[in-house]
Amino acid sequence: MSTTVIEYVLSRLYDLGIHDIFGVPGDYAFPIEDAICVDERLRWIGNCNELNAAYAADAYARTHGLAALSTTFGVGELSAINGIAGACAESVTLFHLVGMPASHVQAAGACVHHTLGNGDFTSFYEATDSFVCARAILTPENCIAETERLIEAALRYRKPVYMGFPSDYAMMPIVADTAQPAAEPVSDPQILNEVIDVIAERLNNSDSVCALPGIYLVRHGVQQEATALIDAANLPFATMIMDKCVIDESHPNYVGMYVGQLMDQRVRQFVESSDCVLKIGTIMSDLNTGAYTSHLDEAQCISVEPTSVHIGKSVYENVLMKDVLSGLIGRVTRRARRHDMPPVQGIPVVSGSGKLTAEYLYSRWQQMLKPNDLLVAETGTTSMGLAFAKMPQGAMFYQQTLWGSIGWATPAAFGVAMAEPEKRTILITGEGSHQMTVQEIGQFYRFGLKPLIFVVNNDGYLVERMLCKDGDIYYNDLTQWNYSQLPAGLGCRDWFTARVTTCEALDEAIRHAEAGDCGAYIEVVTDKYVTSELLEKLHGALTSLYSA
Repeated sequence: MSTTVIEYVLSRLYDLGIHDIFGVPGDYAFPIEDAICVDERLRWIGNCNELNAAYAADAYARTHGLAALSTTFGVGELSAINGIAGACAESVTLFHLVGMPASHVQAAGACVHHTLGNGDFTSFYEATDSFVCARAILTPENCIAETERLIEAALRYRKPVYMGFPSDYAMMPIVADTAQPAAEPVSDPQILNEVIDVIAERLNNSDSVCALPGIYLVRHGVQQEATALIDAANLPFATMIMDKCVIDESHPNYVGMYVGQLMDQRVRQFVESSDCVLKIGTIMSDLNTGAYTSHLDEAQCISVEPTSVHIGKSVYENVLMKDVLSGLIGRVTRRARRHDMPPVQGIPVVSGSGKLTAEYLYSRWQQMLKPNDLLVAETGTTSMGLAFAKMPQGAMFYQQTLWGSIGWATPAAFGVAMAEPEKRTILITGEGSHQMTVQEIGQFYRFGLKPLIFVVNNDGYLVERMLCKDGDIYYNDLTQWNYSQLPAGLGCRDWFTARVTTCEALDEAIRHAEAGDCGAYIEVVTDKYVTSELLEKLHGALTSLYSA
C-alpha cells in the first residue's frame, strides 16, 4: 500500500525522535490526527486549547530537543501563533502541522467556516512568515522534497517550521521523487582552522579569562562540548538570567549569576575585570544584561555563535559552534584557578515565622530542590527570584526570558513532565499568569503525572506593578479565585492541596507534599508587594530598562 502524504511526514518526525504530538483536534485537521492515532509508534497529547498546546510543545522541545503540534486551519493556528512566536524568539525547534480545507475548496474560493469569508485561503499561512524559519503546503508531488527541506531548516536554525496539509492531499499517496534527506551543515574547514587558531592563542595568552555560556548551547545540543572546553582550560564561568543551568551549577568552576550592575557585585567585578570574556551562545538582551547595566568591552570578548564567531570587529562566518568548541578542546592550555573567583552564594538561607516574606519564600524553595529536579518558573516575579537559587546536580531551570509571555509556565510544566516523566517537575507561578492557562492542570492527572505546583497569590500582577508608574492602578488587579480548589474541579481527584499564609504552614505543606505519592498544588498567599531583590532592582532601573 502506498504511503500517504501525512504518513510520510509522521514517519520522518518519528525518525527524528518525536513520539508525542500535542494539539487540539479540528475538522480540517482530522486526517492528521487520525493518522497519529492509528500509528502505534506515536501518541496524541490533547490539550485544552491551541495556545496551551504550543506552550507545552515548546517546553517539551526544550527538554527533548524538538517537538510537534497539530492545529486546524485559521482559528486553531492563530490561537497557537503566540506560542509559535515565542519558540521562534527563543530558538526552540517545533514542527507545526496545520490541517487545511481541501484543495478544490481553496481553488474555488468557497465561503467556508474557519475563514474570513472572502475566499482567501492564504492569509493565515502568510501570517506565520515572521515566526517560522521555513514553511510549505504539502502535496503528493512535493511532499518528500519539501518535508526534507523543512526538517533541514528546523535543525539548522533551531526554530519552528510550518507544514500545511490540505485535507484531501494529506490522505493521497505520495508521488515518489528523488529527493534525499538534506545533508547536515558543515563548517568551512579553512575558516574553522583559522578561527580556532585565533581563539586558542587569545585564551592561552590572556591573564584572566571568564566564560559566559548561553542558551544556544542547549538549543544546538553542544552542552557536552562546552563543558569539556571549560574543563580542559579550567575556565571559570558565570551565567546570565536566560542561561541558568545551561551548564550544571554544581560544576566547581561556576561563580554565579551575572546580571550587570543590578545584583552580586563580586560576580560583576569578576566578569568585567577579565581581560578575555568567552561568550558561548549568549543573547545580550535587556534582562540578560541587567537592564543594559552590563559593561563588557567588546574588544575583550570572543563571541561563539551558532554559525559564526565574533572577535572584536572581526567576523568569521560559516563555522558551527560545535566544531569550534570541539576544535578548541585539544588546543587550550589548562589554566591555574583564579584566586579572585567569588564563591557561589545562592539564595541566603533564612529562618522565618508568621507572614511569608520574599526572603523566606525563595530560600525555602531553594532548600527543597533535589538533584535532577525540573523547575519551571513563570516569567516575571517568580523566575526573577528563583534565578539566584543554587541548583543541585542535574537539575534544570526552565523559563521564557526573552519572549516573556505570561501564562507560559503552566502548560510548559506539563510539556516538561511529559518529556521526562521519571523526574520531579516543579512549577512555581503567579496567580495572574496561572489564570491565563490553568486548564492544563487537569492534563497532569490525565497522563498520570505528579507535579509539585506552587501558585503565588499576591493579589494581582506583581511584575506589572513593579514596572509601571503607579503599581496600585486598577488594571493590575485580579479577580480572586479559590485556587486550592481548582485541581479537584479540573479532575485531579487524589491530589494534595493546601492554602498557606505563613512560613510554618508553607513548611508543613512542603513536607506533606514530598511525603505523598500524588500531585501537589499549594497556593502561597503573600502581601501585595512581596517581591524578589532583582525585581526591586529593575523597578529602580526603569529608565535604563526602557532606554535601548
